[in-house]
Amino acid sequence: MPESLPGRPPAEQPAERRVTVDGVAFTYWEWSGDGPTVLMAHATGFHGRTWDAVARALPGYRVLALDLRGHGRSDHTGEPESWEVFGIDTANIARELGLRGVLGVGHSMGGHSVTIAAMREPEAFAGLLLVDPVMPLDRVPPREGRGGVSDFVRKRRNEWSSPEEMVERFKDRFPYSSWRPEVLDDYARWGLVPNPAGEGYVLACTPDMEGGTYAASGNGPAMGTEVIPHIGVPVTVMRGREPVPGEEAAPFSRSPTPPRLASLFADGEDVLLPELSHFIPMEAPELVAEQVRALDARVRARLAQEG
Repeated sequence: MPESLPGRPPAEQPAERRVTVDGVAFTYWEWSGDGPTVLMAHATGFHGRTWDAVARALPGYRVLALDLRGHGRSDHTGEPESWEVFGIDTANIARELGLRGVLGVGHSMGGHSVTIAAMREPEAFAGLLLVDPVMPLDRVPPREGRGGVSDFVRKRRNEWSSPEEMVERFKDRFPYSSWRPEVLDDYARWGLVPNPAGEGYVLACTPDMEGGTYAASGNGPAMGTEVIPHIGVPVTVMRGREPVPGEEAAPFSRSPTPPRLASLFADGEDVLLPELSHFIPMEAPELVAEQVRALDARVRARLAQEG
């Protein structure tokens, strides 16, 4: 990070907030700031505190990091039928909080969520930063809740003695081995909750919830024709290394984002990062913060031009 842009004080922590929409209670984490507001949505199986390293690199900005339903400290309502529910939730939260002209930032599923939210609540969003988003461009037949990644994550270990045990178990394994140590610590520390059935901890996002969320990824609107044409604000798409035809690669080691995605937006920019995997915010949080500031500058320039 440039010396002229120091991070937040090491001791600074976000405030834990709650908001209830349509009977569902959501937790979000607020980092204070007098500058523009940034609304962040996480990936499947993650939570709002996985954005801590990015938020720390954005001093002066007000950062709101959501725990989506079934994740983190937000209510669990069962496995989703479609990813659209997360976008609807994000839109409803933005409306309930009275947000206007914010920068929406979403990683993976979170990118899908903030894009749907920007279509449903256009006044709430001034720009979008989509970090290696999973974005089905065409409508596909509804999928059952089993198979592929869904089955794999349903078998995840659920019980842990402590966050430290999780970190020790994961730190030398892909993809966690490429993450910043502080991000892995946040992932474990805030991704576990006390075990209601006994000692230790369990995953806040249960293996079945995570598996069901992956299974629901292809259900819902065709983003390319039903959502993206309605997005008129500046959009930046960050992509990790591209797939190589015929290569057998570890899941998420390469980007799932269509290379042409940015070109489908009325005002889209593409940022390719071939040295990074799908987990860009975990591997290079300062680059995400840099793109937030660049998007903010684009939004301000556009408003000045229009005004």
